[in-house]
Amino acid sequence: MTTISTPQAPAAIGPYSQAIQVTAQKLTFVSGQIPLDPASGTLVGEGDVAAQTRQVMANLLAIVSAAGHAPSDIAKCTIYLKNLADFQVVNGIYAEALGGHHPARATVEVARLPRDVLVEIDAICAS
Repeated sequence: MTTISTPQAPAAIGPYSQAIQVTAQKLTFVSGQIPLDPASGTLVGEGDVAAQTRQVMANLLAIVSAAGHAPSDIAKCTIYLKNLADFQVVNGIYAEALGGHHPARATVEVARLPRDVLVEIDAICAS
């Protein structure tokens, strides 16, 4: 993967890249993850966006690993937020979970998410 950056477009203002170029043998599309405990299937952190984001990232990274990828193989994520006012909290936890890797990313506010959670994140991996 190659990070693409040009001064002819606005610089990334968070833990993401303008673009990621992929020449891959293996692509994995990770479905949107919500904050469910994998053992019990119960919702984690009801009403707590930080707790929910930590669980979402744990779930997402577990799938990435199960597919034979490292977090650094994540090329693109989409973050779906119930309330865009939660952006800073989610952004910080997301950045921490990815440890300095900055995939391309979109963040959108949505009217409703499955099981009325506050955050959902999907990913595309390449290696």
